[in-house]
Amino acid sequence: MNGFTAALSLLALALLVVAGVYGAAQALRVSSEPLAARPFGSGLDPTEHAVSRFHMRWYTVTMLFLAFDMEMVFMYPWTLVISVMGPGAVIEMFVFLGVLLTGVVYAWREGALRWA
Repeated sequence: MNGFTAALSLLALALLVVAGVYGAAQALRVSSEPLAARPFGSGLDPTEHAVSRFHMRWYTVTMLFLAFDMEMVFMYPWTLVISVMGPGAVIEMFVFLGVLLTGVVYAWREGALRWA
């Protein structure tokens, strides 16, 4: 199988997965009937939307967490190949960490980490 055929097969597989997830979401969706959508536990209508209870600063903290979570996703395999790749891998990782540090410094200076 040449590279073009492999890429097309991967694209077809990705489209099938997306179509399958979309189909499953349509098949398992919650009923849109007003009576079925009412609250079950207490019987009272909610006074506010569920998302409005979270302060905006938590979304910023979540984005910072995801950035550092991705850092760990890249650093674990890096520890396995560093002995094979040599000093080039070390330089690349320090550049990657520098970009992340630049993002943290920017977030810090913009007040994303300030709580009061």
